[in-house]
Amino acid sequence: MPPEIMLIIVLGLVVVFFAVLFSFVPVMLWISAWAAGVRVGIFTLVGMRLRRVIPSRVVNPLIKAVKAGLELSINKLEGHYLAGGNVDRVVNALIAAQRANIDLSFERAAAIDLAGRDVLEAVQMSVNPKVIETPFIAGVAMDGIEVKAKARITVRANIDRLVGGAGEDTVIARVGEGIVSTIGSAKSHKEVLENPDMISQTVLKKGLDSGTAFEILSIDIADIDIGKNIGAGLQTDQAEADKKIAQAKAEERRAMAVAQEQEMKARVEEMRAKVVEAEAEVPLAMAEAFRSGNMGVMDYMNMKNVMADTDMRESIGKATDDGKDGDKNTRK
Repeated sequence: MPPEIMLIIVLGLVVVFFAVLFSFVPVMLWISAWAAGVRVGIFTLVGMRLRRVIPSRVVNPLIKAVKAGLELSINKLEGHYLAGGNVDRVVNALIAAQRANIDLSFERAAAIDLAGRDVLEAVQMSVNPKVIETPFIAGVAMDGIEVKAKARITVRANIDRLVGGAGEDTVIARVGEGIVSTIGSAKSHKEVLENPDMISQTVLKKGLDSGTAFEILSIDIADIDIGKNIGAGLQTDQAEADKKIAQAKAEERRAMAVAQEQEMKARVEEMRAKVVEAEAEVPLAMAEAFRSGNMGVMDYMNMKNVMADTDMRESIGKATDDGKDGDKNTRK
């Protein structure tokens, strides 16, 4: 084989070797760290590659921390990365806390980051408080008028309670409960409209930030409005319900009266049937009396005369009554 070809092959192998070497060993990153005054061994970077750690995700935050005057070890940063944390965000939070004179250790910042909270945002919120705006919260005063209020809550992050502390939803819920309680204890909705500051003062005294990741600085009523007349609506509904109950009871009494009337009619018909039955037995009894000799012809004639006299008196009485009614009509 000619020497020229051998030289080309050797040069190609050297190029491939260095290409593989530089792709596996972050030499440029090692040089950057060395130039920044961060002493990181080349074998440490190779070990990161073997542990499936992206060296730039650990070394670059370490360079940033050293330049900011923080004393951090590469082992802590690598351990936080392997635990699934965001190393760059933790270092940025530590630098921000140092500049703001906030006592924040790496272990506390790493714990907050691993808990799923944005530690950098928490540090920034400790310096620059955040305003949380609630939706319209409705409460009913003692006079039955609904009052709607919207509040702005100024909170500051509490670094010590970020791990295990309740979030914004809990703060909004507690403030809403305090607003409803304050409005409900007011004798009139006019008191709330005249002095909306009573809501914020009462709510602040309750210590609603206990157990949360925030410290409530102030509660301001941004807007207040009048809603429905709940008391009147409830009274109307109650009156409608009472009306339906009364109608039901009246219908029940009417049905009972109709049933009693039907029962009385049935009894009258039964009595009439018994009278007709008794009248039908009278001729039979008279015939039996004639046959047995207990009644004679003269007795029968006397009875007929008595009946005739009775009918005549009734006819005269009816004629007299009709005459009196006619005189009354004539006078009218």
